[in-house]
Amino acid sequence: MRAISFTSMDTKEARAFQSGAADANGQAPERHISDGDGVPCRHCQRDVAKGDAYLILNYRPFGELQPYAESGPIFLHAEPCERYADRAEAPAMFFKNGRRYLIKGYYANDRIAYGTGRIVEPKDMAEAASKILARPDIAYVHVRSALNNCYQLRIDRA
Repeated sequence: MRAISFTSMDTKEARAFQSGAADANGQAPERHISDGDGVPCRHCQRDVAKGDAYLILNYRPFGELQPYAESGPIFLHAEPCERYADRAEAPAMFFKNGRRYLIKGYYANDRIAYGTGRIVEPKDMAEAASKILARPDIAYVHVRSALNNCYQLRIDRA
């Protein structure tokens, strides 16, 4: 299996949103209080604890606007949290409550590589991503919720 790295949202980007920066829709992030159920932070890759504040915002994990630059809602701790360190294993919270994920490869120009998309269980994610990244034309893999299509993180070659 190819060495891979699960890569979370950049801290500079998270801090900007936590400071009120506009999201991909040009709107300020919405602030809410977590009920402790299903509010996964895209920066630390942990669920926001019950009673803690979090943000909902529209996120586009691409540098440039183009037809394949998907955007959608994500959650983020309202207060600064520590970034999930790049590592070869999926975040522990991915293994909770029967969650499943859509993974798909992208070219260096940020276009989707058709035919790479798969719905996977967390236990199979690293191996499936490694197979996609074995293709030399694939630059990275995105992970999204299979249920709601929310962006989770990126997988890169290590």
